[in-house]
Amino acid sequence: MRTDSADLGFRTASAVYPAGVLAAPPRTLIDILDETTRRHPGAPALDDGAVCLDYRSLRAEVGRVAAELAAAGVGRGSRVGVRIASGTAELYVSILAVLAAGAAYVPVDADDPDERAELVFAEAAVDAVLDGGPVPRVRRAATAATPERPTPDDDAWIIFTSGSTGRPKGVAVTHRSAAAFADAEAGLFLQERPLGPGDRVLAGLSVAFDASCEEMWLAWRHGACLVPAPRALVRTGMDLAPWLAGQGVTAVSTVPTLAALWPAAHLDGIRLLIFGGEACPPELAERLAVPGREVWNTYGPTEATVVASAARLTGEGPVRIGLPLDGWDLAVVDGAGEPVAMGETGELIIGGVGLARYLDPAKDAEKYAPLPSLGWARAYRSGDLVRAEPEGLVFAGRADDQVKLGGRRIELGEVDAALNALPGVTGAAAAVRTAGGGHQVLVGYVVTGPGFDAGRARELLAGSLPAALVPRLAPVDALPTRTSGKIDRDALPWPLDGPAPADTALTPAEALLAAQWTE
Repeated sequence: MRTDSADLGFRTASAVYPAGVLAAPPRTLIDILDETTRRHPGAPALDDGAVCLDYRSLRAEVGRVAAELAAAGVGRGSRVGVRIASGTAELYVSILAVLAAGAAYVPVDADDPDERAELVFAEAAVDAVLDGGPVPRVRRAATAATPERPTPDDDAWIIFTSGSTGRPKGVAVTHRSAAAFADAEAGLFLQERPLGPGDRVLAGLSVAFDASCEEMWLAWRHGACLVPAPRALVRTGMDLAPWLAGQGVTAVSTVPTLAALWPAAHLDGIRLLIFGGEACPPELAERLAVPGREVWNTYGPTEATVVASAARLTGEGPVRIGLPLDGWDLAVVDGAGEPVAMGETGELIIGGVGLARYLDPAKDAEKYAPLPSLGWARAYRSGDLVRAEPEGLVFAGRADDQVKLGGRRIELGEVDAALNALPGVTGAAAAVRTAGGGHQVLVGYVVTGPGFDAGRARELLAGSLPAALVPRLAPVDALPTRTSGKIDRDALPWPLDGPAPADTALTPAEALLAAQWTE
């Protein structure tokens, strides 16, 4: 990646940032793994606390599982669902084995409801499922006998994002795009002393979240060791920080909300900290960008292969989402699709090597339409508003109802659909609200009638939605609307009414504590 605007050669008068010509040569993720294994065969590659594999052993185990998949009929062009407990070496060996067999993996968080898993696997038309059992669960007739290496044009993964219609959207990423992403980041972070053997990279994100791909290939592209953490530990927030220190973790990719919970004293060994998935508060960057540590802010939708742009944070100046990675083209356009002038705000359009595709052809044609003003035959409309500046882009919000919460992209329409399907609900709308302590909360506002039971409603939501999409329920008398007739989410009540005050009089100290706890 070029960090100097003159090196990028983009138009100084208009907001076009072309870096696609800088893309790395085509290859696959298995090519990357094999190259790293040749360079560092004895270096630790995967350590879950119970199993520790060096690169030679990891590659052998991956080959063994890939042979089992091939014997079961999995080969190039196949799709394999992966639903294995987090924090385990088995999960990551399985992912690599699917790739080595020439297939694409379709991840589902093991903690997600069975209904969600079945929906994702059905939408992706998977040929087999790896779920921790002794053998793959094959869903289609056998077509292969031995593992067949993928090509750069084959799909590497299919990850599902939240959908505005109430159904998740499958996004397929090729090996070409995935490997270009790994290579681009290799030319970006820690140039004075790159990652390598001796470094340990946290794997703490759900593999159903595309940022998990960054964790994996930060380690395996450089010969570092991937250190999986159980999701239960990650969710505790503060407990993860001492675990990182105890495990000797030196590189972390995470969301700002989680990092904000970590005491700085436990982060002394971390020399690379990457933020993404949601806005990074300036004060967090200032606190964590200390000498001896690189802190980066990254931006990118699943549809453009994890990360499209990045900016190094020093704790000074605005928090930017930066300039494009090598191989990615960015443009900021107005409503007519014409590039805006520098200093103006518009929608971010992404082109280049990182473009993925939707499984739904109609959705793909809608979101990846050409950009005639620049001659791009295929361009992704991000729906994100950014301010164009020569030093890098500044995020300015969304142009629709899509939001980020805890690093996961959420279509509020999907939550709306689940709320409206609840028994006794006559109207519903979801919204993200910020609590007094600065944390974001997903709230489901519901207009209820006879037959509504809050406890049963929460059970139904937990059984049909991923945990990140289950909102706090807030009954309301009516849903405010705009003049267009659409629900006015900004007018929904906040803060919510708290519990009725206790009859017992509180001391001043008790009243202060109660107020802080409520906030």
